[in-house]
Amino acid sequence: MTLGALPAPFAPLVSGGDGLDRYPAEPRALAARMAEVYGVPADRVLPVRGATHGLELVFRLAARDGLTVQAPDTEPCNTLAGLYARPAPGAAPAVVIVRALGSPEAAAETAFRVAPALLVIDEGLAEFADTPSAVSVIDAHPNLVVLRSLSLAYGLAGARVGAALAQPKTLARLASVLEPWALPEVSVRLALQALDPSRMMETRRRIAVVRAERERVAAALSRDMVVEPGFGPVVVTRPPRPDAVLAALARYGVPAERAGERLRLPISARSEANDRLLAALDLAPAPARPHRTGEAVRDTRETRIVCAVDLDAPGPVSITTGVGFFDHMLEQVAAHGGFSLRLSCEGDLHTDPHHTVEDSAIALGQALKQALGERRGVARYGFVLPMDEANASVSIDLSGRPFPVFEGTFSSPFIGDYRTDLTAHVFRSLAEHLGAAIHVSVTGDDDHHKTEAVYKAFGRALRQAIRVEGDAVPSTKGVL
Repeated sequence: MTLGALPAPFAPLVSGGDGLDRYPAEPRALAARMAEVYGVPADRVLPVRGATHGLELVFRLAARDGLTVQAPDTEPCNTLAGLYARPAPGAAPAVVIVRALGSPEAAAETAFRVAPALLVIDEGLAEFADTPSAVSVIDAHPNLVVLRSLSLAYGLAGARVGAALAQPKTLARLASVLEPWALPEVSVRLALQALDPSRMMETRRRIAVVRAERERVAAALSRDMVVEPGFGPVVVTRPPRPDAVLAALARYGVPAERAGERLRLPISARSEANDRLLAALDLAPAPARPHRTGEAVRDTRETRIVCAVDLDAPGPVSITTGVGFFDHMLEQVAAHGGFSLRLSCEGDLHTDPHHTVEDSAIALGQALKQALGERRGVARYGFVLPMDEANASVSIDLSGRPFPVFEGTFSSPFIGDYRTDLTAHVFRSLAEHLGAAIHVSVTGDDDHHKTEAVYKAFGRALRQAIRVEGDAVPSTKGVL
């Protein structure tokens, strides 16, 4: 054992630092999860520190084995044609690197025509593209390496995590030049969280929003300048006066990158940020109040939850907790509340639904609290709702001061997999984490009707309370 492999003499003085006193083990769990996400066997995945690290390994391998490398000096784009310089006749390069969003047909054609020892396709932005991935033809081409990244599609640019995908023999060649402990344990943990199935629903929605925003911004920019096909969370333009455009963007605090006569402009998942970009160039639409959105991520030993709300959009509504009746109840809250709610939870249902139900309510309360922000202009208060013989009354005060009250009993212990005694816990958790007084009273004979009436009434009360009626904070104190 070398000194570099010895553990530290003590644990780090950081939150969540358990186990970081030891050097990282091989990231086998991450490789397995990446294989599921990318649709390949686990032996086709080598986790690396982003696509740039994958390229570095390729260059190391070439240098060690005395191979020549041919790489493009152009911007990434959606097609392979023209992205690399053709080698002289009879002198094909040993390694060809294509910095593009690959298509299987073009990759196969290139591998056949150029016949390099390695054909490397950088697909770091593939999630944002319309073209198919070259990953699907890895098994047909033993010299093909596809690089993927979690930087932009998964929001982990600072963690530096990605993957090289290839047949096992090719990955073994790359791994032979991999430095020890190449992937930090912290990055591995973050990547596993980001790729957890409970996160994928929201990740896919985010990517779809960015793609839609990219098209919207590109259409607006095309009225004043040349816009090239989009390939990621950026728009590439060729304005007549790039320096003037850069100066205008700087005044609005919008970052941009210049490459010759091209400008790379960032696209956000938030429409108001993209509107700022357009406003800097006098291309903004009529100003609109930004949507009130909130997100909560909750990871415990019992549950993994992502919850996102948009109080100013009626949809989408997508709930998956594994407790069918509870999913239905949360759908009622969103439908009657008139807002978008996406919640995904993976919980320890093999023991009991308690943690799943209660922690989901906590995450929903946190997301609602974030979306309400200063609570400026909201109606603040709110609902009585009958459902057959049942009658539910829910009063809300978005005061910022949590105070739960629940009056009502249930004779049936379960409705499906849902424990009826958890209903009071749900509204206590919502009150505490939303920062609101929530008073609930329910009477009736049928526990199904009583429970559903409570959730529907809460949605209706919330709909009234979050409604925007002006710009002032509804309090004589001036703050909630």
